[in-house]
Formats: sequence, C-alpha cells, structure tokens
Amino acid sequence: MIFDVLTLFPEVIESYCNVSIMKRAKESAVIKVNTINPRDFTLDKHKKVDDTPYGGGAGMVLAPQPYVDAYESVLKLDKSITVMLSPQGEPLCDSIVNDLAKYDQIIMLCGHYEGFDERIREIIKPREISIGDFVLTGGELPALCLIDAVSRKIEGTLGKIESAHDDSFFNGLLEYPHYTKPRDYRGYKVPEVLLNGNHKEIAEFRFNEQLKRTKNRRPDLYQNYINNQK
Repeated sequence: MIFDVLTLFPEVIESYCNVSIMKRAKESAVIKVNTINPRDFTLDKHKKVDDTPYGGGAGMVLAPQPYVDAYESVLKLDKSITVMLSPQGEPLCDSIVNDLAKYDQIIMLCGHYEGFDERIREIIKPREISIGDFVLTGGELPALCLIDAVSRKIEGTLGKIESAHDDSFFNGLLEYPHYTKPRDYRGYKVPEVLLNGNHKEIAEFRFNEQLKRTKNRRPDLYQNYINNQK
C-alpha cells in the first residue's frame, strides 16, 4: 500500500510513521508513505499557499493552484483513491477502513486554516472523510489515523493478521477484555476460565464479554449487531 500525503507539515507525518509498527511496516515494504508539500508547487514568490477569502470573513483559505499542481504531480496507480480529510466528510468507521484497504494507493489531502478553496474539491473530486464531529487545526492527525487504521488491515503490518480480527468493530462488537501476568493484582484476579486451557470455553467467555461490553458502552452498535443476526 502506498500512502501519498499532501501536507504543509510533512515532518508530522514522517515522525509518526518512523516509529513502532508503522516503521516496521515501512522497512518490510508492506507500506510506503510519501509526503508532498504544496508549498513546493506554489507560483507565489513568497511561497504562500493561502489567501484571504472572497466575500470577507476571518482566516485564510488554501489556494487551488498549489494543491492542484501538487496533486497532479503524484503518479497514480490503477487502484488508487483520493481522500480529503475534512470535518464535512463521512465519519470514518471500520467498514470504510476495510474498503480503503482494498486499494493499492491512497492519496490524502490535509487542510489547514479555514480550509480548502472549493475549486480544489471540484477539480480533484476526492472522497471526504471525517474522524469525528469536531475541528482540528490541520488534517495531519486525521491522515495519520487513516494510515494507521488501514495499515493494520494489510498482511504483514501486524505480527499476525489475526490480531486485527480481534479488534473492536471487526465483527460489529467491541473487543473483549485482555489480561496478562500477574494472576492477582491488588485483589483483582484474572477470570478462571482464561486459565483452564479449554479453548471453547475461552471463546464463549470472550464472545459473551463482547456482547456485554458493547451493550453497556455502545448500545447503538449492540442493536445493529442484534438486528443483523435476525
């Protein structure tokens, strides 16, 4: 998977992707992360990429020329998709992550300031995705969320791809609780069922914990799961 990120702050993307699991995935060529700075494409002699909004208003708007030129400089694979990180986009969820993981390349546009000149949307026609109903100062954190979530779905990123199959939302439910040594910590003990070696009973316990946890914490997900079982 190739991630091409258009960003004014490439160091934010690069620093995160150069540690831990993302670093190992890059080193083993499971993923490749490129950053493209629109500032390198601006025709403005002062390297500006934004300007005041027509019609007035606070803040600055990202100009179309640097972003469109930067986008058009990216070599696009046949199975490629372009994503704009925006609070106006569809909420990111596991099904969208699964869909994006089917591509060979994801090109991402990170905004800043008051956002993009509308003509960037009209020319590039990206799929807009939001990580929640709130506004950040830039699109780099949402882009990193997308890179991380999609990478987990790709064989070779995790030690075992089965690890992702136990994640919350994989089967529509929240993940079951985990325990490690010691067995007893401050009087809080590991459930006995996890110690008996009976894999069938362990699987049943974990599934029941998923149901209970989802019902208590995310009744909306629980109801969707129940409806889909009918």
